[in-house]
Amino acid sequence: MTEQTAIATAPTTAVPASQAGPPSVHVRAIATWLAIFPMVSIGMLALAPVSGSWHPVLRALVLTAVVVPLAVYLVVPQLLRALGALRRR
Repeated sequence: MTEQTAIATAPTTAVPASQAGPPSVHVRAIATWLAIFPMVSIGMLALAPVSGSWHPVLRALVLTAVVVPLAVYLVVPQLLRALGALRRR
């Protein structure tokens, strides 16, 4: 085998799409917004009947205490996985 043949048949070191790295900060920001907005909207509608007389800060406290952990631990990771699967296609 000549040197040129060895170089031509050497495996490439291209990084597969599955190992391309984490999504950009912009993609993560959009995924976070896509998770938070519907959850806040639904949460506001769900809390409205029982929290009508509450101070707005208390309503925000209760709503964010539920929405933020759900978004951070469940919804955003699932969205990012789905976006990653789309990127790999």
